[in-house]
Amino acid sequence: MLRVDLHLHSNFSHDGRSSLQELIDRARECRIDRLALTDHNTVDGALNFVRLAPKLAIAGEEVKTLEGEVIGLFITSRVPPFLAPEEAMDLIHGMGGLTYLPHPLDRHRSNFRAERLMQLADRIDVIETYNPWCDATANRAAAEVADELGKVAATGSDSHSADELGRSWMEMEEYSGTEDFLEKLRFARHVVTASSGTGRRA
Repeated sequence: MLRVDLHLHSNFSHDGRSSLQELIDRARECRIDRLALTDHNTVDGALNFVRLAPKLAIAGEEVKTLEGEVIGLFITSRVPPFLAPEEAMDLIHGMGGLTYLPHPLDRHRSNFRAERLMQLADRIDVIETYNPWCDATANRAAAEVADELGKVAATGSDSHSADELGRSWMEMEEYSGTEDFLEKLRFARHVVTASSGTGRRA
């Protein structure tokens, strides 16, 4: 089984604190097998990450749209910010990637309205149903929407430093290609430890 974390940031993000090498070292320490680097509005770090650690890294980006944020996984180039969500999602799919909605109903961040998710359903591949920095109500609401729409659910660490890695992850079978990844992710085991969501420095 693979340990996978699909939502984290490096110092290529404006709010990330760790270098790519620090993330690689921490992943080895935590026995995490795949990390999707999803820096804000840039793919530069993620593409470097794939070159540095091709077996560990998944190239991603957390892009700010005109409404909420959308993560592209398995992407090959940058998705520009401030597009309509439909346009951002179509660009991600156009490069063979998967769309992942992080913290979709967190009321403390600019996010999608629940009814908007229904309209975007055909373009959504994965919905984050556990984010350690969301309250339980927001995570529960995201899980209900994922269930209602029949979407694959994900647990992300949303780590902004290497020491936040290894507090939550998913365990899934080995995969080949993005479609198989999505199918295997549907049956992943979500692991959340007692330290998840604690101790982030301001």
